[in-house]
Amino acid sequence: MVKGHLDRIAIKGKEKERSEKLGITIKKEEDSAEWYAQVCEKGDLAEYAPVKGCYIIKPYGYKIWENIQTYFNKELKRMGISNAYFPLFIPESFFKREAQHARGFSPEVAWIANREEESERIAVRPTSETIMCDSFARWVRSWRDLPLRINQWCNVVRWETKATKLFLRSREFLWQEGHCVYETESDCDRETLVMLEKYKKLAEELLAIPVIYGKKTDREKFAGANYTMTIEAFMPDGKALQLGTSHNLGQGFMKAFNVSFLGKDGEAHVPWHSSWGFSTRLIGAAVLMHSDNKGLVLPPRIAPNKVVIVPIIFDETRSKVLAACDEVRQMLAELDPILDEREEYTPGWKFNNWELRGIPLRVEIGPKDLETHECVLVRRDGGKKQYIKIADIKEAVLVELEEIQHDLFAKAKKVLDGSITPVQNWAQFVDVAKERRLILAAHCGDMACEETIQEQTGGVTTRCVPFGDEKIKRAQACVHCGKPSKYCVYFSKSY
Repeated sequence: MVKGHLDRIAIKGKEKERSEKLGITIKKEEDSAEWYAQVCEKGDLAEYAPVKGCYIIKPYGYKIWENIQTYFNKELKRMGISNAYFPLFIPESFFKREAQHARGFSPEVAWIANREEESERIAVRPTSETIMCDSFARWVRSWRDLPLRINQWCNVVRWETKATKLFLRSREFLWQEGHCVYETESDCDRETLVMLEKYKKLAEELLAIPVIYGKKTDREKFAGANYTMTIEAFMPDGKALQLGTSHNLGQGFMKAFNVSFLGKDGEAHVPWHSSWGFSTRLIGAAVLMHSDNKGLVLPPRIAPNKVVIVPIIFDETRSKVLAACDEVRQMLAELDPILDEREEYTPGWKFNNWELRGIPLRVEIGPKDLETHECVLVRRDGGKKQYIKIADIKEAVLVELEEIQHDLFAKAKKVLDGSITPVQNWAQFVDVAKERRLILAAHCGDMACEETIQEQTGGVTTRCVPFGDEKIKRAQACVHCGKPSKYCVYFSKSY
């Protein structure tokens, strides 16, 4: 108890120290964990909550989440998937119906005692398969009701015991979880893959984060699933980060909750079930991947504000400069630009402040610029400066935003590709694991062998079995135990 109390005091002390010092005080390459915490807090995305294991998403951070939601809701609508909402609380009897699922999640479930005498306990949802399948049993009657495609945006609680990492690891987090019911196994298989491909597209096109994707091993798959597919990013500090998963849940939950339908043949059938989800972890992934020692670097497509306009003010030219800045603001109105007219701060302070917050582009206008009818356009990602005619600023900004998005992805793709390291034997595996690289190796598929690898390497786990026969054909003998291999698989330490 005393140690835990002292640990919390130490954490609070670090948080206070971070908030009092302007700018990022630690380099990314020196202490990535502390650097990351400072970028999230000083970039105004989030802060630690007074409740252990939780954090607060601030308005600036929540706008990023809203941009992700807006993008993905359009994809859902195109697929005919409807948003709904289900209760936060799940009866204990529901939770225990699917035994494999219950065993997998039991250590993470937060339970609430029911005040009603002799009533069962209630679980705070760690995920919603059970409560949703209870409804599906009433909603599904005939093959005409299928496919049933439902998504919900909500919070979930998992009683995480490790230290809180803003957006990456906490007891409560926000996510979306889709649950679909199908007439046939082939329909379920097809859309399980379709949703994974939607996630890959989101990560790469919206967040500018390249991913590897494939199937989880049986040891790592979702509790209660026939199989799990995943997209995995690889962060610059040498750890993998799971960004989204899509599960074929088979018929287990359907049977447990008595979901059935009358088929075209006039007989009763059990439907097939898939689920898929991503969370606010995506925000943390973007921060880790793109940001630098000055603070946030945000891909333009998720940035709450794309442009900040900073006037260089002197008394004698104040009105003319502000008028030119306002003209630029109106020209860029569709991008929701910020015009920083504050006179209590110097231009240099403003430059540092907006760099800390990751605004993709900065426009500077001063009296000398007015003489040539120009402004200065500065990119956040590399600091590149250009002199642009004010009349041409909109076109220039739109071009630069697309280039920033492209360049951030290209830079991250170079990190991923340069990290993938095929290995042929255990000695190589151990050496490469110490270098924190993404290992591709043959494996027997045995859970006990996987567990031993994790123990002997200080936490290296399987990330996914990549799609593609060409990788499987390279497999010969298990990199650890030497038994015949089942597949090639990516290994890495992870968040």
